[in-house]
Amino acid sequence: MVVGVPFDFTSSYRPGARFAPNAIREASANLETYSFRGGIDVEDLQIHDVGDLHVSQDVSKTLERVAFTVNRLVKAEKLPILIGGEHTLTLGAAQGASAENLAIIDFDAHLDLRDCYQDLTISHTTFLRRLNEELKPKKIVLIGSRAACREELTYAEGEGIELYSTRRIQEEGVRETGRAISKALSECEHTYLTVDMDVLDPAFAPGVQNPEPEGLTTQTLLDLIYGLVDTRLICADLVEVTPIYDNGTTAIQAAKTLFEILSAHAKAS
Repeated sequence: MVVGVPFDFTSSYRPGARFAPNAIREASANLETYSFRGGIDVEDLQIHDVGDLHVSQDVSKTLERVAFTVNRLVKAEKLPILIGGEHTLTLGAAQGASAENLAIIDFDAHLDLRDCYQDLTISHTTFLRRLNEELKPKKIVLIGSRAACREELTYAEGEGIELYSTRRIQEEGVRETGRAISKALSECEHTYLTVDMDVLDPAFAPGVQNPEPEGLTTQTLLDLIYGLVDTRLICADLVEVTPIYDNGTTAIQAAKTLFEILSAHAKAS
């Protein structure tokens, strides 16, 4: 089940992610759907787009609606795929999909582990800290990170959050990184995948809310995703695309990423 969540109320740099769901849908309608990684045509899968969630200017209310929607879909044994929107939505979605022995797999240039930012305790910069405090997932793995403050690094170390920076991935290689992450997730019964498109280098995805140099290539992102998505996946989201800042390139990358997530899950099922 695909659900759009068109909101970006706490954006701190380049707002516009509220326009992403439709831009990504448009891009997806103009891409070929066959995955050479999985040998699967996404057109053969049973995918239903239920449209956009009605969001509120109240962030808490929006998160409640996201949580309710995801919870209903999970209980109906559907796989929710959320298209944001800003990264804050992951907090609500993870609450709705909450399960025992849950792992959060987060592809992101940033750690989003601040306690407070611009007087907000719930925002795209703090959501992962709130998620860790409230849900206590068994494992949080951050992949592609390269932008952080000392507060976040200290918190991550203290909480046992695993970081696979772009530099580490470059040094160890994609295969070795994939093996290490898979081993870290081996005791987790369920996984939640969130992809912030700023994990890609701005050369590949310029239209994001908070671009950061030295990012992953598209191939590296998709290869890692394909090695980590399996039947344990209970929910996924893709966030932070801002279509007004490029000519459609990032929306195309986002649509391709969603296709590969769906393909990987179908192949594992």
